[in-house]
Amino acid sequence: MTPTIRPALNEQLYLRDPQGTELGRRILAEGIRLIDEIGFEHFTFKKLATVIASTEASIYRYFENKHRLLTYLVSWHWTWLRFQLRFHTHNVAGATERLRLALGVLCHAHLDDPGTAGLDEAALYRIVVAEASKAYLTKDVDADNRAGLFREYKLLAADLVVIVQEINPSYPYPHALVSTLLESARKQLFFAQHLPSLADGGKVQAFLEHLALAALA
Repeated sequence: MTPTIRPALNEQLYLRDPQGTELGRRILAEGIRLIDEIGFEHFTFKKLATVIASTEASIYRYFENKHRLLTYLVSWHWTWLRFQLRFHTHNVAGATERLRLALGVLCHAHLDDPGTAGLDEAALYRIVVAEASKAYLTKDVDADNRAGLFREYKLLAADLVVIVQEINPSYPYPHALVSTLLESARKQLFFAQHLPSLADGGKVQAFLEHLALAALA
């Protein structure tokens, strides 16, 4: 079991830190459950308020809108994933082996971690697979980027870029390769489950290793 973490996320993501109060933690936990159950399009603060026996106004004191809540949850996932990556690659000398382990972390992020009581990583991962792109595929993406709303995703990518550059310092596209691996890790799983003609079974990790190591050879 890995230790419980409380990620320090960008303060621009929320109006009041939801991790700091019991109500805030319920908003996160039940928000994950509800989005996972009905999808982001059908999710509203009114429905969440009913689930947590509170009011819409109380939720709006924590998050400006449901898009900010989604971005917060996705950022939480990237931070947790980065923690897992560092935990599992710590003291591993070979860069190639660290990359294999890192890809394994990306491909097994659908498992719930008992070290984070009160938050269902398995449900959160399903949200990330289905909804994460909606956090940045908006007309406000440039303003959100300037506000640092995607910082956690960039930090995770930067850790992987370091490994890629250690394997092959002369490889000219380390950032493009890493972002492709990150996006493919979740989209190939989605395709395998829902659009199987766009994937080759559930061998996502094997595909990502082949893609990365062939490019870096």
